[in-house]
Amino acid sequence: MSIQSDNFQVPEADYDDFRNSVGTMDETGNRKWVYPQKPKGKYTNYRNYTSNFLLLLFFGLPFVKINNNPFLLFNVIDRKFFIFGQPFYLQDFFILALGAVTSVIFVMLFTVVFGRIFCGWLCPQTIFMENVFRKIEYWIEGDRNKQMKLDRQEWDAEKIRKRVTKWLVFALISVIITHFMFIYIVGYEEVYRIMMEGPADNSLKFLGMIGFAMTFYFVFAWLREQVCTLICPYGRLQGVLIDKQTINVHYDFKRGEGRSKWRNNEDRKAVGKGDCIDCNQCVVVCPTGIDIRNGQQLECVNCTACIDACDEVMEKVGLPKGLIRYATEAEIENQEKFKFTSRMKATTVFLVLLIGFLGFLMYDRGSMEAKFIKPAGSTFFIKNGKITNTFIYTLLNKSNEQKKLTIKVISPKNAEIDFFGSDKITLKGDQILKGNINITFPEKEIRFSKQNMTIGVFDEKGNLVDSFETVFEGPFQLPL
Repeated sequence: MSIQSDNFQVPEADYDDFRNSVGTMDETGNRKWVYPQKPKGKYTNYRNYTSNFLLLLFFGLPFVKINNNPFLLFNVIDRKFFIFGQPFYLQDFFILALGAVTSVIFVMLFTVVFGRIFCGWLCPQTIFMENVFRKIEYWIEGDRNKQMKLDRQEWDAEKIRKRVTKWLVFALISVIITHFMFIYIVGYEEVYRIMMEGPADNSLKFLGMIGFAMTFYFVFAWLREQVCTLICPYGRLQGVLIDKQTINVHYDFKRGEGRSKWRNNEDRKAVGKGDCIDCNQCVVVCPTGIDIRNGQQLECVNCTACIDACDEVMEKVGLPKGLIRYATEAEIENQEKFKFTSRMKATTVFLVLLIGFLGFLMYDRGSMEAKFIKPAGSTFFIKNGKITNTFIYTLLNKSNEQKKLTIKVISPKNAEIDFFGSDKITLKGDQILKGNINITFPEKEIRFSKQNMTIGVFDEKGNLVDSFETVFEGPFQLPL
């Protein structure tokens, strides 16, 4: 038996299996495995384009270099960091910390206005699950009904063949993803070297990669949607961040209720029925197993699969699309058209300013950093009416270009500098140089036991590239 119109048919079994909300746990607390139906439609296509682009970036960026520097590298072990081809050092950590704080603020404000769009469209968990592992599962085991049938049948030759094939492919994909994750940490040259040398010469690194691969396999082969529904803290945050003005995937309950099965040639409005025909297609396509008609739920990742499924049904039965759509709760309750409110505009402007601020921090960190520190326990000495202090200098070239540098005392005046070596300093890109200098002043110029002093580093064109404030020590003098 089935419910059908001239061009639409829904199996009667789907009504019985999914009359109530389908979650990832049953009434006894045991897990219910979710078999989402393969979605199709406008939003699914847009999400596929977005996911494919992000996957291309993930697998392609490790091989992109700017000025012979990796585009992105986060080598915590060797303390080497590159962002957009620019080297970052421990001295720049405050920028990364401010960037992290800015990112958190951005995510919170973005969620307040635009809901969990990140979860459904940009989250790596969703992208890998829905556009890599789930598609492999569809390819090997078939769509939802075939997967459910395969799960119920005995462990015959077909089930063993399909399950083992799927697990092996999942394991292979997990290993590939792990290798690329390590490329982002140590670079592709180092990963290639480790692969060529083999596990025997790199046992710790090999065990680390195996551990990462097993974690990926466990997440995407077994844990799956429970990462979103039980583990991810962002899903918990949305409960306190969203309100009636937040854009989310919503079911138009005023238009859809009371829901009723489809009957051909029936005037639904005349008999007091809503537009929801209770086909449960929005439920069977949901990757987290929820019923969006029960209202906004923490498990909803805004993936839009239910929108596409509902729009397809509405089109086939001749009812208006948009029964499930992106909307605010206030819009649904008041039956108003979507408006880009003043709050949304103000928040969007602030988000743009936050991104600009983060970009400014990264751009304005300077191309050179200089430090002049007195050696521990050192003091001054006086000879021929001149006072001399010794300093250890550290010069860090943060740019990719070679620099020819000169060190001068900016204030006070009349300083003499003696180098332990050549006074002509050449610093290659991404290079750190340390050395020693003696700075001497006439005794009459030093009026305090600790005289403030500014030392500047200049390029070959005479431009100041960095300065450092320190103190010059001299003998204690009683004020006259």
